[in-house]
Amino acid sequence: MDRRRTFVSTLSSCEYLPDRLWQLRYEIRPEIGEGEYMTLLREGWRRIGPALFRPECPSCHMCQSLRVPVGTFRPGESQRRVWKKNDGEVTITIARPSSSREKLELFGRFHEHGHEAKAWPPREHADLALFIQNPFPVEEWSYRVGDRLVGVGYVDALSEGLSAIYFYHDPLEHRRSLGTFNIMAIIAAARDRGLPHVYLGYYVRGCRSLEYKARFRPNEILRPDGEWRTLTE
Repeated sequence: MDRRRTFVSTLSSCEYLPDRLWQLRYEIRPEIGEGEYMTLLREGWRRIGPALFRPECPSCHMCQSLRVPVGTFRPGESQRRVWKKNDGEVTITIARPSSSREKLELFGRFHEHGHEAKAWPPREHADLALFIQNPFPVEEWSYRVGDRLVGVGYVDALSEGLSAIYFYHDPLEHRRSLGTFNIMAIIAAARDRGLPHVYLGYYVRGCRSLEYKARFRPNEILRPDGEWRTLTE
C-alpha cells in the first residue's frame, strides 16, 4: 500500500531571501528506499525524516542543489587550517541515530544561539525525532573533544555519494569552525569509501547561512534545466 502524501505550501516570505516569496513541494514518503531517494536527490529533492521537499517557487530559482565532486575537491588555505586544528583533537564516532539528554541540550544551545545571533525562528523545545525516524538507515556522526560532545551530524550513505542532512554544534566552540570540519570529514569519508559526490543541500547566493557551501571547490550546482554544472562564481 502506497502511503505517500503530496502537498504544496502556500506562498510566503522566503526564509533565505526575505524580499522574495517561496513555495515548497512536499512528499511524505515513510517507505521510500535508498535507491529511489538517490534518484530524487540528483533531481534536487532533499529530506528530513520521511518528509521530502524541494522549492517550487513561481518566480525565483535561487535555491540550487550543490554537490562536491570528491575526486577533484581541493581544500582552500583556511579549510586546511581548520582540518589541522581539529584533526587529532576532535574524535568522530559513527552510529545509528539516537536521542539523549546530552544531544538534546546541545541541540537546544545551538538553536538558541541561532535565534539570538541570526534571528532564527525560536523553538519551544529541542526535538530530534525527525533525525531519528528515517525510512532507511542513516548515519549519526558524533564529534567530541575529550568526553565532551561538541557536534552531531546526520548523513545519508547512498550508492553514489554521502548527503549531509543536518549538523548542530556547540556555539562556544566557534573558533574550531566545526561546520567546515564536518563537511571536510564527510568528503574524506566519501573518498575513503570510493563515492563520487558529497551533497550539501541548497546553495542560495545572498543568504549568509548558505553561501559558505560554495567555498568547497570545485563544486557543481543543479541548474533549472536539470543539468549539474560547475559553479563558476
